[in-house]
Amino acid sequence: MDETTAVRAMSALAHAHRLAIFRTLIAAGPSGLSAGEVARAVGIGATSLSFHMKELDRAGLTRSWRVGRFIRSSVEVEAVRRLFGFLVDDCCQGRPELCGGGLTANAVVCCGQDDNESNR
Repeated sequence: MDETTAVRAMSALAHAHRLAIFRTLIAAGPSGLSAGEVARAVGIGATSLSFHMKELDRAGLTRSWRVGRFIRSSVEVEAVRRLFGFLVDDCCQGRPELCGGGLTANAVVCCGQDDNESNR
């Protein structure tokens, strides 16, 4: 991940509602949630949710798709892994194992998946 992409992702998360949406979708896993479920969980209206989801989608952290008349969204697991990796790969002068172990991009496990499982 390059610095510009990382800054875009972190900027998208630097808002209370977007962070809450992201955390809600992380907890939901790869099957995601409907827009209504996300809005209720976060406590915001549909218009506000749409605005914030657009920012998370633009940053590449989430994706949305239509199922019938509903919009579902989920976290882009690989994008989250790349962001975590970008943030920790230089830990302890490029030796992340010295920083408490498990802080490498390859060790990041998200949504109950490991590197040998598919993203979806």
